[in-house]
Amino acid sequence: MARLSRFKIVSLAGVFVLGLFAVPLPQPYVFPTVPYFPSMPVASGNSPTKAGVELGRHLFYDTALSLDSTVSCSSCHKQEHAFSDLEVRFSQGFHGAPQERNTPGLFNLAWYNGMFWDGRAASIEDQIFEPVRNHHEMNLSWMVVESRLRSSTMYPPMFEKAFGEMPIDSHLVSYALAQFLRTLISHQSKYDRVLSGETYFTDDEYQGFVIVNDQSMGNCLPCHTTDAHGLGTNGGFANNGLQESKSTTFDPGLYNVTKNPKDAGRFKIPSLRNLKFTAPYMHDGRFATIREVIDFYSEGVINQPTIDNKMAHASTGGMAFTETEKMQILAFLQTLNDSVFVSDPRFSNPFEP
Repeated sequence: MARLSRFKIVSLAGVFVLGLFAVPLPQPYVFPTVPYFPSMPVASGNSPTKAGVELGRHLFYDTALSLDSTVSCSSCHKQEHAFSDLEVRFSQGFHGAPQERNTPGLFNLAWYNGMFWDGRAASIEDQIFEPVRNHHEMNLSWMVVESRLRSSTMYPPMFEKAFGEMPIDSHLVSYALAQFLRTLISHQSKYDRVLSGETYFTDDEYQGFVIVNDQSMGNCLPCHTTDAHGLGTNGGFANNGLQESKSTTFDPGLYNVTKNPKDAGRFKIPSLRNLKFTAPYMHDGRFATIREVIDFYSEGVINQPTIDNKMAHASTGGMAFTETEKMQILAFLQTLNDSVFVSDPRFSNPFEP
């Protein structure tokens, strides 16, 4: 690992040689092979190991990372809801403080081009730093986090197993959490079983798939890919015509990061996977049901100067789906729900029996 390079460590026959002591190298974490996913981007200097992932899982569920030890990452990102906060428009952080945007699900994160709805963090590692020190989320300084972890009986051996004899600091915490988050891969829905030839779509599910991916019909595939690969998103950012640009409540999204006027109203494109578990929808959680989302794309799109050029029917307010088409789209979207993912014990709370 890159951070180990400050020590005189060499690898011989699968061990770290530290003076007279030989420490086994952490075993690499083996990711599932999903042939219809793009190659996973590799994080430079932070390749997941079994020990690092297990450490990250503990940190993810540990309330010690908040000022009064009441809030953990999992408080807002619940496994049974695909690591979102189901039916809560704005999650509550430290002392019940509401968040400014809806809590997104956490899965297949390695393929996104940026973290948070507005992309203000370039990587999963970078993203880790904000929630802990944010006064409305976990409200704790990283110096206190480091002190708590160093003085615990459980964490020093876990950090040493994952990273060697490195002092526990915020960077190692971010590395461990990022390793765990990269393992949250959703790939076991009915849609996935269809792609692998294990089962078939029903007629309505197939027609919904066609509508979503046909450029002359739903034309969803430029942003929500379910044909060329199975992620359900291109991992980028778009203005989908959700907000009136002249409104006093307009959220500029990516523009706040780039200051490029063309980015006004652009937000991270979420995956179509696991919609059953991640309501409400959009960056502001304005839609309570998937049907409301389909209705929006059918007849509620607001045309504006920075709307994505792939929104082909923006000038007419949307795609004008028939009731049958809406039902078929909904049927297809249901095939993307991964019930295995939301109950996988590898991602569960290690502090619970």
